[in-house]
Amino acid sequence: MSVKTELSEETVRIVKSTVPVLAERGEDITTCFYQQMFADYPELKNLFNQTNQKAGRQPKALANAVYAAAQHIDDLSAIMPTVMQISEKHRSLNVKPEHYPIVGEYLLLAIKEVLGDAATDDIIEAWGEAYGVIANAFIEVEKQKYKAAASQKGGWKDSREFRVWKKVKESDVITSFYLQPADGRELAAYRPGQYITIKAEIPGENHTHLRQYSLSDSPGNNYYRISVKREDENGGKPAGVVSTYLHTQVGEGDAISISAPAGDFYLDMESVNPVVLISGGVGLTPLISMMKTSTIKDQSRDIYFIHATRNGSVHAFKEDMKQMSQEFPFVKTHIIYDSPMETDCDYDKEGYIDLAWLRRVVPPEADFYYCGPEGFMKTVHRSLIEWDVPVERRNYEFFGPEGSLD
Repeated sequence: MSVKTELSEETVRIVKSTVPVLAERGEDITTCFYQQMFADYPELKNLFNQTNQKAGRQPKALANAVYAAAQHIDDLSAIMPTVMQISEKHRSLNVKPEHYPIVGEYLLLAIKEVLGDAATDDIIEAWGEAYGVIANAFIEVEKQKYKAAASQKGGWKDSREFRVWKKVKESDVITSFYLQPADGRELAAYRPGQYITIKAEIPGENHTHLRQYSLSDSPGNNYYRISVKREDENGGKPAGVVSTYLHTQVGEGDAISISAPAGDFYLDMESVNPVVLISGGVGLTPLISMMKTSTIKDQSRDIYFIHATRNGSVHAFKEDMKQMSQEFPFVKTHIIYDSPMETDCDYDKEGYIDLAWLRRVVPPEADFYYCGPEGFMKTVHRSLIEWDVPVERRNYEFFGPEGSLD
């Protein structure tokens, strides 16, 4: 999809002139933006993960997006992949056109407050025009995504009530929730690797909490499955509000509202290349869906599943991985524990993933999919770059606001 900038040369020049200051003060601006907007519109906290806000991840992600928009304001087609990616999340969170004028107003206020006299009337006016064009691009893309989600077979608009059909403990920290529609109607299909958004109404909380969880089973069942890690308080980091709620307060038979499946991280079923799935911790959830789908739909491609975690006590789907490798000769699994217990015996490597080891166990001509903690993903990402794996064969997803692996 192309984007027409509809901006004058002078507006483009002014916006591009702000690139250096955005590189230096971008996070200050976006932090101020969120503080002011939430103070005046506290109901918008429903749309944002407040844990990510407190950790600074959301302001940083927005700052990166604003910076990229300024860099490419003379050719916004360059940021369309980012627009498509963010729009996918917006659709799953039910972001609507009426939210954009509010965001624009407070973004300009934040620029003015942080930059002070340096934010001249010309700069504010130029950024106002630029934001309008960018917002219209998002609104148009999201309009099409809402339409597609609602009109597909089994699809729906906004949220739909499901019930927990089954709750299964997968490890000491991960529990699976099998969800079936309360209305008994059919389910929308999804691509292996995609996610749904949980709309959690938690007793005692002032705001609705929205969280995105990968679908951890293959499509085509009469349920959706998500597998949730309980995020406990750790080193000053607060416990996960929604994960704790799901683990401790939601049981079989309880109702949960969710949005239709979404996400641009999914297995390319048309490719004939071998598939390498590399996960760390709970990052294995979308990759389990990819592996299971591949064994059902396409048995002509070799699959290499590498999973790294602390030890066997926190290794979810351990038996599933073992069964898949035993049942399907084209599935090869490799388990890495960095702190194995004395009782652990079914693992292949102690320590951490590294390029030298990766070269020995997987083919370089494969399609690579990786997901996990940010540090883990940076290691994998840099290893693949060093190995000269082309960008089109490197696929990854962040859990939470988009970060950088560079």
